[in-house]
Amino acid sequence: MNFESNENDFSVEDSSFELKNVYRKIVQKWIYLGLSILICLILGWFYTKISSPLYRVNSLFLIKEKESPLAIFGSPSLIENSGMGLQNEVIILKSKPVALRVLKKLDFQVEYFKEGSFTNTEIYLNTPVLLEVDWKNAQTIDGLIQISWENETDFELNFVDDAYNKLLPDGSKVSFGFQPEPVKGKFNEWIENNELKIKVLKVSPDLEGSILVKLRDLNSLATSYSSSLDVDPYERGASIMQLALICSNLNKGELYLNTLMETFLEMELEQKNISASKTVDFIDSQVAGVADSLRFFENQLQDFRSANKIYNLSSESSSVYERLIEYENQLTQERFKRNYYQNLKKYLTSENYSEVVVPSGIGIEDPFLNGLIKNLLELQTDKSRMLATQTDASPAVKEVNRKISDLNKSIIENLENVDLNSQSLMNDIQSRITEIEKSFKSLPETEQNLIRIQREFSLSENIYNFLMERRAEAAISKASNEANNKVVEPARGGYQISPTPVKNYLIAFIIGLFTPISIIVIRELFRTKIEDAQFLENKLKIPLLGTILNNKTDSELVVFDKRKAGISESFRSLRANMKFVLPKDKQLTFLVTSTISGEGKTFCAMNLAAAYSLTGKKTILVGCDMRKPKIFESFGLTNEIGLSTFLSGQIDSWEEIISKTNHSNLDLIVSGPIPPNPAELLFAEGFELLIKNLKANYDVIILDTPPVGLVSETLDIMAMVDCSLFIFRQNYSQRAFVDAVNGLKTNRGLKNIFAVFNGVESSKVTYGYGYSYGYGYGYYDDEKKK
Repeated sequence: MNFESNENDFSVEDSSFELKNVYRKIVQKWIYLGLSILICLILGWFYTKISSPLYRVNSLFLIKEKESPLAIFGSPSLIENSGMGLQNEVIILKSKPVALRVLKKLDFQVEYFKEGSFTNTEIYLNTPVLLEVDWKNAQTIDGLIQISWENETDFELNFVDDAYNKLLPDGSKVSFGFQPEPVKGKFNEWIENNELKIKVLKVSPDLEGSILVKLRDLNSLATSYSSSLDVDPYERGASIMQLALICSNLNKGELYLNTLMETFLEMELEQKNISASKTVDFIDSQVAGVADSLRFFENQLQDFRSANKIYNLSSESSSVYERLIEYENQLTQERFKRNYYQNLKKYLTSENYSEVVVPSGIGIEDPFLNGLIKNLLELQTDKSRMLATQTDASPAVKEVNRKISDLNKSIIENLENVDLNSQSLMNDIQSRITEIEKSFKSLPETEQNLIRIQREFSLSENIYNFLMERRAEAAISKASNEANNKVVEPARGGYQISPTPVKNYLIAFIIGLFTPISIIVIRELFRTKIEDAQFLENKLKIPLLGTILNNKTDSELVVFDKRKAGISESFRSLRANMKFVLPKDKQLTFLVTSTISGEGKTFCAMNLAAAYSLTGKKTILVGCDMRKPKIFESFGLTNEIGLSTFLSGQIDSWEEIISKTNHSNLDLIVSGPIPPNPAELLFAEGFELLIKNLKANYDVIILDTPPVGLVSETLDIMAMVDCSLFIFRQNYSQRAFVDAVNGLKTNRGLKNIFAVFNGVESSKVTYGYGYSYGYGYGYYDDEKKK
């Protein structure tokens, strides 16, 4: 006999995941699915009721892309402001400083709420009371305060939240270490204490009522509104932006968006007016000295004419005077320009861009220099606006600094060339004035003196008129400035985005449906034990001969003791099914085994033996499991003499080890004392001789063998029997055991192997060949364990 088993006999394949099994289990649990959906729908309804409504308000705003003043000169290295400029404007539009400036124009620091059963609703217009807050005093913020009244004159403040902050006059916040006490007051009168200073104005005619209010500080409001604002292109590649604000009140959202766009236009216009204001200030500083000189020379001219009784020059003197005035006007203007060039170079060298004035504003018509200065000032303005929301280390600010540096170098180089040209022109004009002054000495002394005074007066007058002209042009330019950006579509109304009942109910339904399904699927994926006979029928390569109900009685011999119980009928049905797989009216020898201990093979072997004995067949049950003998206890026998004593040679006659039971037609061979070598004893010649003798004397021989997954001897005993029954137990046997049994059939080629499903809890079970029978409906007298 072979003492070795092939390792491939128990090769295990992964049990496949079958959707039809999952579907069947889902159908079986339909009541749990319905209950889950109902609970989730109730939770969805409750969530919809307790959620504060949120609205989306939209508007359209045009951000005009800047055109470089140097585009006509084709200098792309200095002008790269298309996409980045637009993106920077968007960042500034969403920045907290801009939001803070907007909120300073609006009365949003006091929020009003209408009390509801599930949630409070914010209201902005038509409030029954209005709060006037003195923000120069400490105020209680960030918590709901209930204002209730029962007459026209008195009201009471109650602090209904658990936590509050105190806003100090310097703008800092501290947390309360306690809940403020209720405060009583009169309408239209100031209430002042350590926690707040407010005045409540009653605007509703109702004699009684209540409302919730919350005080907010500007910094937290600015953070909230700036983070809730979305700015996206209306269409791809367009500079028209769609401004969208998520808010809890439509009226406030609409007002905030419209005020935001107006404020942004104001800020843009302020930036554009800075250049004109600088020009006006620069000219005013120059005009002050010129006006004093003009008044001085005007008085001197009048005094000279009165004293010398001379008012008109001769024709020769007039010719000299006109030529001198013409050249001296040119020289004065050129000196003025050169003085501007030198000051501009000084500002650029020190990077003091705040004092730079555009050349065209003071009459210097140099298109290239004007373009460079305008582009420099625009870049400096962009940098200032970026620094409101970014740091010097950000990539955008670094890029602007690079452009400013490049422009600075270009302008300084250009100024050096312009200054040289200006100096050359001034030298030329001065030489011409010197030539004219030579002929000036031939005139009479009185006319010479008159010309000198009149020259000074005319020069001062011309400079004064020139400066006043430029000042008027700068003032007109400032007054006519308008923002490039504009409001395309103001905010009007909006729509609710949360909560959406249909969406919430749909999500609740999906969660309610798929949560139990997911649990079933996950349990199925990670399930390792056999749950039902359907799994065995689908996976086993051997027939499932029958199912045995779970034993809920106190007896191990249920076929004898509980004959009307359903479990007894399941053994009788198993006995009947064996007639289909084994020859009729022939001596029957079979063994009962399992993969591991605890699956109920001994229990099934005893009751099958009982079932056969009741038919009148002479039956013997042999306890071949000499490692863990159990049979003798159920029959009330001793285990002193049995199979081990016979096979070890301690007893010579096989008849001596046969034990009679209290039941007719049923004999027993117990395992006997536990030997040190049970496997070798079963493979001795005495065991084969015993089986031959038993076959000659008994109609049915049932061998209770050791589990095949733990020991090897059972596999060789299978060659001595007509069939083998493998026991699987519900919710105990591992699914991998199925593959192990299949390996016996495919690798060993063993025949007449059948499966029995033991310990089934369900009232509906399946016996072999697809027949289904019901138990527990009153026909059988099932008894539960007490």
